[in-house]
Parts: sequence; C-alpha cells; structure tokens
Amino acid sequence: MGDEYVDGKCKIMSACSSAKLFLFMVPLLVVSGFVFVNIGPKNPTSFLTSLSTNQISPPLPSYPSLPPAAPSPSPPTSSLSTKAESIQGNYNRTIQLNPINIASTSSNVSSTASLKLMKKRVISNLKKIEFELQKARVAIKAASINDPLDDRDYVPLGPMYWNAKAFHRSYLEMEKQFKIFVYKEGEPPLFHDGPCKSIYSMEGNFIYEMETDTRFRTNNPEKAHAFYLPLSVVKMVRYVYERDSHDFSPIRKTVRDYIDLVGDKYPYWNRSIGADHFILSCHDWGPEASFSHPHLGQNSIRALCNANTSERFKPRKDVSIPEINLLTGSLKGLVGGPSPSSRPILAFFAGGVHGPVRPVLLQHWENKDSDIRVHKYLPKGTSYSDTMRNSKFCICPSGYEVASPRIVEALYSGCVPVLINSGYVPPFSDVLNWPSFSVIVSVEDIPNLKTILTSISPRQYLRMYRRVLKVRRHFEVNSPAKRFDVFHMILHSIWVRRLNVRIREV
Repeated sequence: MGDEYVDGKCKIMSACSSAKLFLFMVPLLVVSGFVFVNIGPKNPTSFLTSLSTNQISPPLPSYPSLPPAAPSPSPPTSSLSTKAESIQGNYNRTIQLNPINIASTSSNVSSTASLKLMKKRVISNLKKIEFELQKARVAIKAASINDPLDDRDYVPLGPMYWNAKAFHRSYLEMEKQFKIFVYKEGEPPLFHDGPCKSIYSMEGNFIYEMETDTRFRTNNPEKAHAFYLPLSVVKMVRYVYERDSHDFSPIRKTVRDYIDLVGDKYPYWNRSIGADHFILSCHDWGPEASFSHPHLGQNSIRALCNANTSERFKPRKDVSIPEINLLTGSLKGLVGGPSPSSRPILAFFAGGVHGPVRPVLLQHWENKDSDIRVHKYLPKGTSYSDTMRNSKFCICPSGYEVASPRIVEALYSGCVPVLINSGYVPPFSDVLNWPSFSVIVSVEDIPNLKTILTSISPRQYLRMYRRVLKVRRHFEVNSPAKRFDVFHMILHSIWVRRLNVRIREV
C-alpha cells in the first residue's frame, strides 16, 4: 500500500544524554495515563445473560481448548510504556503498549498546557460515556423482570429469543445512545469500501450503511462509545495479496500500519488497548488478518462470518455475523416460499465438495434416498432456489470454513436450517435461541440424519417453521437499513460487547 494511506512507524529515540532524556520523559508523563480495561465476566456467557436475574440462556457449549496463538510481531516499544491489566477468559494478562506518540521531544509551556487540557477533556468525556453505559446496563437488567414498553415496529416475543425482554430493552437503549466514530484515515479501495454483490457482501453493505447512517455515527470521537476500523479484507486480498504467493505479510503490514496510524494520531486506541474498537470481515481470512496486530486480535471486537472457536473466535468478545450471498445486491426474489403443506421434500442439499464435513454427507446420502436429496451437482433442469422452497429442511454443512450462505438462504426460503459443523457459533446467538428454529446435527450423526428429521413431529416442525418466518427479518439486508434488520442486529451485537467493557482511569 502506498505512503498516502499510512504513515510509517514512529522512530524510537536512540541513547541520549541524561538532560535530553529528562526533557523527553516530562511531556510523555503528562499525556500518558494508566487505563484499566475490565472486559466482561469471566465465564463465556453473553452480557444479556449476565444481567438477567434469572438465567436467560444456557452457557455456550464447552469447546476443546484452543490452540496456542501464533506469535505476533510486537510493535516497537519506547522508553516509556503504558501498562493495562485485561481480564480475558479465566486468566489475567498484562499488556505492554506504546503510549501516545509525540512527534518531537522539544516542548514549551503552551504545548504542554494544551496536552494537559486535551488529556483532561478525554478523561472527562470517558467518565460521562461510562456513566451512560452503566445506566443502560441497569435498565437492561430491570427489563429482564418487566418490560412494559411498547414498540410501534416490533416487540420480540417467543422462544426464538433467550430473553426477549432483555433484548428489546437493550435494542432500545442502543437506539437511544449508541454512537460510533468511523476513522477517516485511509482511502478506497482498501478502506471505506467493500463488495456488495458477492458472498462477502456483508463487508460492503456494512461499510456503506455505517458511512451514510447519521443516527449511530458521530463525527466527534470524544462522544463515541465504539470506534470502527473501516478496512476490507476482501479488498486487501484483491489489491495487496499476490495471488498464489502464500505470502500473507502484505495484508498483515497493511492492517498493522493502519492501526499504528490511528493510534499515533488519536488517543482512543491506546487508552483502551483497542477494547472499544471493532472490525468487520466476512472473508475466510478475516480471523487471520485480525491477528496482524496483537491488540486487535486479543482485545478488539471482531465481527466475523468465520466464527470458528478453533480459530480463536471468542463468543464473549467477538460477534458472529451471517454470510449472505447477494449476487444482485438486493433481496429481490430471495425471500418467500410456499406453506409447509406444499413442501414435499423432507431435506435438501446441493453444493461443492470441500472441507471435512461435506464428503461425509455425500458418502452417506448422495442420490440414495428420495426424501433426503443430497447432490454434488444439481440434476439438469433443477432449480436450486425452487428445490429449497419445496423442502421442509435445508441441510447447511460447513465447507472449508464453518460459515455457509445456505443458512440465510434457508431462512429466506422458509426452510428450517439443519446445521452440521464443528466449533461454529451461529449469528446473533447471544440473542437468538437457534435450537428453537433450527436442527443442530453433529458430524458423527450424519448417518442418522433421516431418523433425526423424521422424529420431529408435524406439530413441532410447524412451530419451527413459524419461528423461522419471525426471525428472518433479523437477517434481511435493506437499503436504507430498517429497524431490527441484519445491519441493526450486527450493531446490537457490537453494542452488547461494548457494554461488556468498562474503561476507567486508575
């Protein structure tokens, strides 16, 4: 990437005389502070669950221990470091990071005074923001008991939600106060841009809505609750990565340089060690790109389609978003389907053979049962979308990655999704009770697929079908965005993770 997009890393001063060192240390001590970041509860349950007086949802499933993170290159350290203690999972961690960089070591009385005023103003606004968020936490907790508020558009009810009252109050609190600052640095196509007509369409759609939405966006970073890093991994793969080179370093450098740039220019990244910042990526390489900078991967909120716990996805901190394949950029012709009585096919899947799950599915069911229609290639003259609409259940196995656009396609078609994967956290699962409107099958139970589906009674299937129709509004892409649609659900998931973070001076 060219120099016009990012600045180089700040140079570290070499050894100097004790007098110069003293002059260097004084202004840095003025602007550098101690920040304590407390990231949520210690157990990996959702924030809405922890606020409820009763248990809203069961704890997230216990996954195998994650592999140790690959060592990431640490940014250069200066002679003065800021220390922050971060609670993540069940262990404590002390992180060293660079303080706010100062271009010159020379200073005068006026510049030092202005830095003091800026620091004081930032602290004052931070206290105000945290006070507002604490009021929202209290309101959400109270709503778990009783939520008398009316909503002209939608009141979430039913077993599709772990706690509909808490979700509703949280959503209204988000609408009332959530403000996001979008960093202005960087130029398209790598930043402030993304695809809107592909399997990675959520990147472009979210960036576009975030750039144009004035309700949640603020141009004053001191009033922001969260900070958006508007980078597109899809565009980096296209313009920075050399095809078939297997060299990921240009993408890592682009991400790292961008964060160094905003960290040098603004105090907000350093004050929270990135805990109130977020990125969004639907590309398979999104998780890998997020670890280009150690604090981005470890501390920041990552909204990812590839929400795989075996690839260091943390449900308490990160956000699982749906993978939506919008070939035309709109939902025209994608939403809708016949009633259950007009769906003669029990279950359906057609797709390429890649990843560890699909070969097992094809081995047991390809062209072997008229009720379980599994195909590597669709029979000639058969419509994929029509077959999905004529099916009661739509099989959604993972491929190379755990996410699949078939999940949303099934919801659009009124087809109950059958999720077959390992380590996948379904989208918005902090709010949505997926077992109430989908069937979750382990890879080992693929041979028993027909037995599992036929054991679901007609009455239970009808309940699941009706719930699918109710929740699919949360997965619809609208331009401009509408309340409770996929854009707002992504924002709400980020809002919940931000509520899980408390930032204060110590």
